[in-house]
Amino acid sequence: MNGPVPVEILRQHLIDPEICIRCNTCEETCPIDAITHDGTNYVVKAEVCNGCMACVPPCPTGAIDNWRNVLKADAYSIDEQYTWDELPTQSASVSAPVEAPLAQGAAATPVAEAPDVTVAGSDLVRGSTVPPWSAARPYVNLYTHKAPTTATVVGNYRLTDDATESDIHHIVLDFGAMPFPVLEGQSIGILPPGATPEGRAHHARQYSIASPRDGERPGYNNVSLTVKRVTRDHGGNETDGVCSNYLCDLKKGDTVTVIGPFGNTFLMPNHPNSHLLMICTGTGSAPMRAMTEYRRRRRLKGATGKLMLFFGARTQQELPYFGPLMNLPKDFIDTNLAFSRTPGQPKRYVQDVLRERAVDVAQLLKDGNTHIYVCGLKGMEDGVLQTLQEIAEKHALSWDALWERLKREGRLHLETY
Repeated sequence: MNGPVPVEILRQHLIDPEICIRCNTCEETCPIDAITHDGTNYVVKAEVCNGCMACVPPCPTGAIDNWRNVLKADAYSIDEQYTWDELPTQSASVSAPVEAPLAQGAAATPVAEAPDVTVAGSDLVRGSTVPPWSAARPYVNLYTHKAPTTATVVGNYRLTDDATESDIHHIVLDFGAMPFPVLEGQSIGILPPGATPEGRAHHARQYSIASPRDGERPGYNNVSLTVKRVTRDHGGNETDGVCSNYLCDLKKGDTVTVIGPFGNTFLMPNHPNSHLLMICTGTGSAPMRAMTEYRRRRRLKGATGKLMLFFGARTQQELPYFGPLMNLPKDFIDTNLAFSRTPGQPKRYVQDVLRERAVDVAQLLKDGNTHIYVCGLKGMEDGVLQTLQEIAEKHALSWDALWERLKREGRLHLETY
């Protein structure tokens, strides 16, 4: 007698389009290229995904951590996922692994399940997926695409010299009586008005918060952002960034639609003897400014940890917050600037300045209270990690062991774009 045909159930990995802020973290993290995107949604290829979970910890919103039990033959295609505005409901008929009825005397055939693979400790995740042990507890996803909140613009200031092409703004948003608690290192999503050429509403753009937890103005329910006006795409072609131009053109009194906050790992430690080694370029300075300002406000309240900043830009005129940064006391923060396009001067990048300060950086790497933050363009990540490795190994530190310990203890945080 013929046995039954086994019913193959697939635990399909999906991305929630209502929560996803299209930050591209998942696609960059996936080791097998199972994630892709179009102009609307990020999606997972069912036939490629092996359930390794590498993409889950770095996701700032939790949109990536969604699963559906489906018949393998009926798995959602990427074309179908591209059309979604929300996740499909789970079919009750396949809400748990099932098997076809057995004929009398037939042996059971196990259903297919996603493999149980652990990668949190591997090189697939290059930074920490846990926050510092002393970090405050963050609030995440208080406001969503379906239920956003609004904020009022109370300030919009250009940070870079008017003569430069780099147009970077410091924008202050006030939430009034609406609760919007944030921590240094978190981000928010801005929903720009209008629609795409296809008639769909624009998706949210993510911006790091540049102000400390008690507000840009202490005691007020507001946050600040560091926004660069986008005028060229990655290929160098002229374009107008939808959200960046919208934000940079805002006037005092305008209202903005906001979702978030996001992020539960790129957070600063709260214990007062923690050291911050901050490495950034351009608008990647936003979370560093938030952390520095919070520590400055607490300086006379027992915070004794060291702050060391490596900050890169094309020129001094294109470096945001240059003036205020230069006014900070030298015994409060050790500031190191790198300019790559100063006329008549050799190109210097943050990696070069790190090497120049190798002895002091190595001392921080040896200290278990040191927390490292890297934020800026994606291209800087490899160079910074390689330079830290060089410094560690020249000062009798095993980089592989140190790197794993930094990740495990929530002391190495990377946020590049």
